[in-house]
Amino acid sequence: MRRREFITLLGGAAAAWPLAARAQQGAMPTIGFLDSTSATARATQVLAFRQGLSDAGFIDGRNVTIEFRWAEGRTDRLPELANDLVRRKVAAIATNAVYSLAAVKAATSTIPTVFVTGGDPVASGYATSLNRPAGNITGVSFNSTALNPRRLELLSELVPKSAVLAVLLDSSASSVALETAGLTLGRNILVVKVASETELEAAFTKFVQAGAGGLFVGESPNLFAHRRELVLLATRHGLPASFGLREFVELGGLMSYGASSTDAYRRAGDYVGRILKGSKPSELPVEVPTKYELVLNLATAKVLNIGIPEKLLAIADEVIE
Repeated sequence: MRRREFITLLGGAAAAWPLAARAQQGAMPTIGFLDSTSATARATQVLAFRQGLSDAGFIDGRNVTIEFRWAEGRTDRLPELANDLVRRKVAAIATNAVYSLAAVKAATSTIPTVFVTGGDPVASGYATSLNRPAGNITGVSFNSTALNPRRLELLSELVPKSAVLAVLLDSSASSVALETAGLTLGRNILVVKVASETELEAAFTKFVQAGAGGLFVGESPNLFAHRRELVLLATRHGLPASFGLREFVELGGLMSYGASSTDAYRRAGDYVGRILKGSKPSELPVEVPTKYELVLNLATAKVLNIGIPEKLLAIADEVIE
């Protein structure tokens, strides 16, 4: 080939590169991320999700695009947000459970969906079994609901002289297991369910009026989104409170017992990456935690003027001073 022809071909190829790059960018898969809370509430979990994607070889803006949809606590918006992602023909959807997952399931039976839930996905009807979930849905479970009796037991050990233990739950949650655990412990259980942030102050007023000596706050996306307010209310009312996630204790909550939410979202990101590489959701077993951690906050104990029993200190995985 003559030098002039080579230069001409090279120049033509160079001119085509931007077009090829644009075409490649347009072909990047898009992931939908649907959540009932807000970007602020899920900031740490989103970072973990991105890390899971990165571990699987996908980086937002480089070889994958993430479309975020936040309901900002308005669950009535979730169906339209889910349908919007379906209309955009995303390659996969990541979502938190309960309201968000229900909206996605109603919107599509074909787009691969990866959930993160604190409940039992089999009992909730989102998976036929943990080992081989059927259809287009799989994900990661905190196994939170099953832990609630143990959490109430730990709270009982923290406040052994309290005849009444308060329980704060999301309006969609079941209280049966907790009430049964209360009977076993010989404690009166006062359960209050809330649907929005505006009901939190009234719930704490009920707890104080009932003479509750301790409080357990159940897991839900909406309660997690208002974790700062919950920790402040518990401290203001002098209630020793136990939570399901360490994020509450890091904000000043007294105690938590549960699995890592950030690890769950990292695993969800990895699952989405594996799906983008060709895995089917039905081939990916629902993951459950292998480790649960007990976290205590001694600074909060001092503010509340209570002593943490040596038994709990001995088994704690982390003590924040």
